[in-house]
Amino acid sequence: MTSSTDRTPILPSRFAQTLGMMFISGLVATVAFDLWGQIISPALGFANLSPHGLARSLLGTFGLPNGDFAGYFMHFYLVGLIGYPVGWLFIFRPVWSRLVGQRGGWFVPAVLYGFGLWVFAIGGITAIAGLPFFLNFTGITWVALVGHVLYGIVMVAVMRLVAVR
Repeated sequence: MTSSTDRTPILPSRFAQTLGMMFISGLVATVAFDLWGQIISPALGFANLSPHGLARSLLGTFGLPNGDFAGYFMHFYLVGLIGYPVGWLFIFRPVWSRLVGQRGGWFVPAVLYGFGLWVFAIGGITAIAGLPFFLNFTGITWVALVGHVLYGIVMVAVMRLVAVR
């Protein structure tokens, strides 16, 4: 992207590539999460995830608009495309690298990151939103665990495929 008066990039190309990688990996991972939680899991007789419902509850707790659009916007865009990829790239992955180095590849840290997302979302955000801790460990809790771990695996796998080199 350049300004209209010159050809100097507005954003550094590395930043733009990283942002694109985050959006692509977050998009694919969110689709995998929603496919699992809203189609595959119920088809197998398990719980149906409603992540936008959790987002709506959280927004309502803070007195913010909490209609369907706000819930979907927060779940899909703010969390799925931005928040979770940022958490991986700038928090979890650097800490993991410092503690473990390059041993273990990418799969184990991706699984652990997804598990951490589950603890954060279902253990923490639900409590802040006034919902039962870990949703009382009902069926939705376990479907959400699989969904968050799947999200972590898919997000990291896609990041590796489209990695900024």
